[in-house]
Amino acid sequence: MKHSSKDSIPAKSLGLLRKMTLATLVLSASFGAQADLADVKSKGFLSVATEDDYAPFNFIVDGKPEGFHKDLLVELKAYAKEQKFDVKQDILPWTGLLASVSSGQYDLAFTGALVTDERLRVFNFAPPFASAQHFYVKRAGDERLSDIASLCGKTVGLQAGSALLARLPELKKMMAAQGCEIGKVVEYPSYPEVYADLANGRLDYAINALISVNDLVKTRGDTFAKGVAVSGAGFAAWPVPKGSPELLTFLTGFMDHIRANGRLAALQTQWFGEAFPDMPKAPITDVGQFHTLAGMQ
Repeated sequence: MKHSSKDSIPAKSLGLLRKMTLATLVLSASFGAQADLADVKSKGFLSVATEDDYAPFNFIVDGKPEGFHKDLLVELKAYAKEQKFDVKQDILPWTGLLASVSSGQYDLAFTGALVTDERLRVFNFAPPFASAQHFYVKRAGDERLSDIASLCGKTVGLQAGSALLARLPELKKMMAAQGCEIGKVVEYPSYPEVYADLANGRLDYAINALISVNDLVKTRGDTFAKGVAVSGAGFAAWPVPKGSPELLTFLTGFMDHIRANGRLAALQTQWFGEAFPDMPKAPITDVGQFHTLAGMQ
């Protein structure tokens, strides 16, 4: 069912949902028993949680996994085998994935999670594997929209509770520099509903991270077009519980390995349409570091 601004979830309810989700993560991290690398080696495998509806990171084609992480899982298994343990993957819905990792049910979220202030309260992030800078999307052929000033006063759609909302103040600041203000912001349960309302004219534009925007335009370029950046730098990376510093070191070594042998750049180009050689090479572990890297100071 299409989801319009008229029947969207009330803002107060969405705000409460976001707070409850964060509280769940914090409580899970407090009471969960996270495993570090010694525990992983002791049980003989690294347990990773992956979603299956987030192209091009993870998705299903004819009942089989596909995407960037499907190919990268082969590399991770080979790297882990050198240290005498296996990697076991379970596919979960996104809604419960991070909570399952923070509670200790899984060691790692092996998906395209965006680094945010709130998530850094619960997780450290392995070195990023892709840019997650935010861009706007418009209807193909909509000549009204071009630069930041052209977005002023227009209606924008985003997913409720998403990392995109947390950085919307950056766009507001860009608009203020142009002497104007943001228009109505409509929140939706999922991006397919955002794009449906953008296509039918209920929204003027939508905002999403770079990889998702590129994939949308690649598959539906007859309907949508990519606009300009509406945030500073952003990062997609794997969340690791704060209580697993050795696992974070292991994943940093893995990233160094696939970066050095060229496999990371090859998979980035294959699945994202471009490589990202300038991504940070170190883990992201606190808000101050993240803000510096993202140019949010």
